[in-house]
Amino acid sequence: MEQGLEELLGWKGLAVAAWLLAFFVGERLLPAVTPPAALQAAGPAWRRVARNLLLWAINVGLSPLLVLPLTLWASSQALDWRPVWWGGWAGLLADLLLLDFLIYWWHRANHVVPLLWRFHAVHHRDRFLDSTSALRFHFGEVILSALARASVILLIGFPFSSVLVFEALLLMAAIFHHANLRLPAGLEAALSRIIITPSIHWVHHHAVRRDTDSNYGTLLSIWDPLFGSRSPTRRTPAMPIGIEGLAQDATLTGLLAQPFGGQAELSEDRRADRG
Repeated sequence: MEQGLEELLGWKGLAVAAWLLAFFVGERLLPAVTPPAALQAAGPAWRRVARNLLLWAINVGLSPLLVLPLTLWASSQALDWRPVWWGGWAGLLADLLLLDFLIYWWHRANHVVPLLWRFHAVHHRDRFLDSTSALRFHFGEVILSALARASVILLIGFPFSSVLVFEALLLMAAIFHHANLRLPAGLEAALSRIIITPSIHWVHHHAVRRDTDSNYGTLLSIWDPLFGSRSPTRRTPAMPIGIEGLAQDATLTGLLAQPFGGQAELSEDRRADRG
């Protein structure tokens, strides 16, 4: 790997780590919501956080083995059709907008396609949200996402630099809108007109199916209203988090096995009577 690329990845890692630490500390000093009594009775909060961080650690280990090489290969083999004007800073902004549009539809597909939902349900089984929830994904979903991203890179010709910037923004945005940090109401209302905020994304994690299947945006908040997937539900402190019909989270081993076992079938049954 070239030294310049290593430095870029290093700076990305430092920026994301600092962002995560800031929200992790901030949400414990100024929490927006107190964990429900049932969740507190289920065990100490550190177990839930540890579960999320261990899932993240698996995916961090997977990145240099598969995700990064696949992305680099796709960038080097991409179709060379992009016009000259689609470059520089204007090109980067166009890439970020298009990537955010595409990930909206990928996220939506993860809720509609039964195979994808089997893996994505691991993210939604978290019974409470904080900054570590943004890191909680099954390695199978990471692999499927990497394959989908590589296909898009090949077809559209996204440069690796655009993908790297977008991935950094994506993770930082996810940490922000999963965070349990109390924000001034006026500030959050203003931000929500442009970007996804906790008040929008927490509804997506509401343990009511019609809300879980809504609010798919990640960076910009324009896609859900534009494509009719914005939920009218407002976030409340008592809003139960998780998957409708599943009363508790699973162990780390159970979460890793979920897409391949009985819980996957339960999750797929949830899709059966869709609509």
